[in-house]
Amino acid sequence: MGLSVEIGMLADLVINDSEGAGWLLDSFKGVNEVLAENALPEHKEPKVLPEFCRRSELNSFPYSFIHHLRRVYARVVNDPDWIPVEVSDGEDPARDPFVEEESMMFSSHLLCHSDAEGFYLPIDFDEVLIDETDQERIPGGLVGSSYRLLDELKEIAPKLDIKLDGNQLSDDEAKKLNELIGSEENLHIEKLVWFTLFEVTRLSIEFKTAICFS
Repeated sequence: MGLSVEIGMLADLVINDSEGAGWLLDSFKGVNEVLAENALPEHKEPKVLPEFCRRSELNSFPYSFIHHLRRVYARVVNDPDWIPVEVSDGEDPARDPFVEEESMMFSSHLLCHSDAEGFYLPIDFDEVLIDETDQERIPGGLVGSSYRLLDELKEIAPKLDIKLDGNQLSDDEAKKLNELIGSEENLHIEKLVWFTLFEVTRLSIEFKTAICFS
């Protein structure tokens, strides 16, 4: 078992699993209620999508992997001069004191999100959304913005030696990142998770489809 990171889920379920599509639509209904309460536009998840190219070969990984990237982000935010290193043997990145400190501020969309379920939406908002009245309306309890997630990924890309041209990642750079699958290169976990999230984030914004953690 691990974390699956998908986009265009409703468009797929409409074709392959009508019951699952109904559940997802109900989930978006609850999320839209919370969006309205925060004076934000509703999310209209597309039921049909054109073909798109997702360059990352990974769409799932162990639940623990995302905490490795969160640790890098939290430490870079606290110390821009910090040079990323992998976690030590026996160290739990989820319990890194910088992760815990930054998460308590509820300002980071990368940090403040379930590591097992929930959504990032292609809507531009600053604060992570929380259902103040009924946690059952939001899978995972928190909703993030694809735009803010992209900003945070861009912020730490240089620290991971990932080269961007504005918001663009070249095909050559994408190929290099895919080649890390199965490798033991330094920071390979952090880079692969970054790449997986970057790809779904850019496509989420382009096609106005939610990023779904499950």
